[in-house]
Amino acid sequence: MSNLTDIKNFSLPALEQFLSGKGKERFRATQIFKWLYQKDARSFAEMTNLSKDLRQELEATAFISNLSATAVEEGKDGTRKYLFTLDDGEAVESVLIPDEGRNTLCISSQVGCAMQCEFCLTGTFKLSRNLTTSEIVNQVCAVRREFPVTNIVFMGMGEPLHNLQNVIMAIQILQEDNGLQFSTRRVTVSTSGLVPEMAELGRAVTVNLAVSLNATTDELRSRIMPINRKYPLAVLLKACREFPLPSRRKITIEYVMLGGVNDTLDDARRLLRLISDVPNKVNLIPFNEHEGCGFKAPTQAAIDAFHKYLIDRHVTVITRDSRGGDISAACGQLKGKLVKQS
Repeated sequence: MSNLTDIKNFSLPALEQFLSGKGKERFRATQIFKWLYQKDARSFAEMTNLSKDLRQELEATAFISNLSATAVEEGKDGTRKYLFTLDDGEAVESVLIPDEGRNTLCISSQVGCAMQCEFCLTGTFKLSRNLTTSEIVNQVCAVRREFPVTNIVFMGMGEPLHNLQNVIMAIQILQEDNGLQFSTRRVTVSTSGLVPEMAELGRAVTVNLAVSLNATTDELRSRIMPINRKYPLAVLLKACREFPLPSRRKITIEYVMLGGVNDTLDDARRLLRLISDVPNKVNLIPFNEHEGCGFKAPTQAAIDAFHKYLIDRHVTVITRDSRGGDISAACGQLKGKLVKQS
């Protein structure tokens, strides 16, 4: 299919442009979008409100990509991990996290990751390549065939802002009224702190932003997150203050708690000072231990004390339950590798 165009790589305006370049009416793009994302059409032949000639021309020049899970694992808590094998043999994972009243799908944006955060398993696999727009969107399409998905978080494999243009295009498809129809409140992008790309994301789309902070000093953050050497805390927090948020929305400050490393009351005090002028809510994420990593989970006492310190000072804080730990689907555990069957 190398000479054919993957039609799911287009946002609606891009598809309009593609069709008008072929002398077709722009409104056909809306019809095609509804077939792709609201009726889950897998072929142009299904698109019965398009003329036969247009369907035949599309079949000759374009194709509709698709993903289906190579493997699915379900944890005791209902968390489901999907392994998707891509056309070139690479693989990525997505995680569906059911909760009361909502199903959150955690999707990947890259095969591997270049950020090399010391506590994250995905980063140990290095970056193989960016996902295409269609590979990002098709994770959502595939899971929606089995379960309703209410929320999307770009917190799977990869640094979303390192694949910015494809992620922006995917968000436009997710939020398109004629597409997947997710409201801006239900799409969250998490970043390790690529500052120029944060600004570009904010200009292009309206989304919730989560920033993976994880340390309260530049010395520690540079050690566990090399991106901090390029964009230190002061620069990152300035970018947070300047990020365009709809009224009353807050930036989620993600803080992976590493036992004996960043989990003291002194860390909590510094964190409070750092984020005091950022509209924020804090997500405390107790570290999920995995093979080959020297960090340890924090004690429950350390988690409780850190949480209480922030709550007592009127910070909105949630200590995240470790979901999917028994199937290696928890935060920082995605690896996108086929498990060899014995």
